[in-house]
Amino acid sequence: MSRGISGLILAGGAGRRLGGRDKGLVMLGERPLVAHVIARFAPQVETLAISANRNLADYAAFGHPVVSDALDDAGPLAGIAVGLERAALPLLAIAPCDCPFLPLDLVARLHTALLAEHAELACAAVGGRLQPVCALVERALASSLRAYLAAGDRKVERWYAQHRLAIVDYPADCTDFENTNTPAELAAVAERAA
Repeated sequence: MSRGISGLILAGGAGRRLGGRDKGLVMLGERPLVAHVIARFAPQVETLAISANRNLADYAAFGHPVVSDALDDAGPLAGIAVGLERAALPLLAIAPCDCPFLPLDLVARLHTALLAEHAELACAAVGGRLQPVCALVERALASSLRAYLAAGDRKVERWYAQHRLAIVDYPADCTDFENTNTPAELAAVAERAA
């Protein structure tokens, strides 16, 4: 567990490519996707919350605080903004609800890179390709993010580019960041989990 780091699982998406299903609650084996993420992510942070905009009672049943954002179609940044504003600790680690094989060393590696590079945020990448919702962000960036969203911007990478960013690059063949945006991806993840 990394001291001084809050964790936030992003589960507020509309799940459009999954027919509108709430991705975090889609079953993978005998547990919802978010339960797999909690099992891997919670031990890496000091506190954990879930960002969700529907099925709030279902998410609360996992035993962690649930926070909601009030911005329509703002994407993951809306959830990150609420997480930063409510985080009790100086750093906020974020992860998506549909990444059941999340690396067990993710937060530690992000934290090491952030400190080593005197960065304001750190983001995972696979073979040089950013995984924008697997990141570690200084709580002090909350006001910057609110201003960015108020200006109508929604692109995660564009906001990251405004700050000192450290990148933790995993090998190109790393499959720990596989997620489930489509039925085909869900089937592939289910096959691997089995």
